[in-house]
Amino acid sequence: MTSTVSPTKEASSQTDSSQICFCIAKGNALRQPQQSQDDLLQLQTLFEQAAFWAQGRSLEDLSIAIANSEPVVSVWDEERLIGFARATSDGIYRATIWDVAIHPDYQGRGLGRKLVQTVLSHPRMSRVERVYLMTTHQQRFYERIGFECNSSTTMVLKERLFMSSLEQNFSA
Repeated sequence: MTSTVSPTKEASSQTDSSQICFCIAKGNALRQPQQSQDDLLQLQTLFEQAAFWAQGRSLEDLSIAIANSEPVVSVWDEERLIGFARATSDGIYRATIWDVAIHPDYQGRGLGRKLVQTVLSHPRMSRVERVYLMTTHQQRFYERIGFECNSSTTMVLKERLFMSSLEQNFSA
């Protein structure tokens, strides 16, 4: 499947003439029809710098996550990856936004808000009844976009616990 890239350019608030480009990719890539190793390395670096919860992710795992997500939105300052988000959805009832990150040098410029809004306006997301988003420390930021804290319907099944309980059930 080829990548569909929809760039939108905005002047950044930097004093130079750099341009910010939002790319919406379809398929298994951030920008190009085929995933570039350099793009994955840049994503890995972005997560190391801007996302404590995504430390140590392998290039292979990042590639798999991207291939199984739609939309995948990346933010570029010329050839430098400065933002990323992805989502998974059934297209009508439920969706989840994952891995929202903006490089620390670019935070506070409205790029995070535009990144989330770009994800939400994607055709795969725009009709969804309920959108979930996991966050640890940025609740106020997401509340300003319209998200609400929800402790009543969220549960987690951790792989380690799941495998352990399966082994116990089968050995009994």
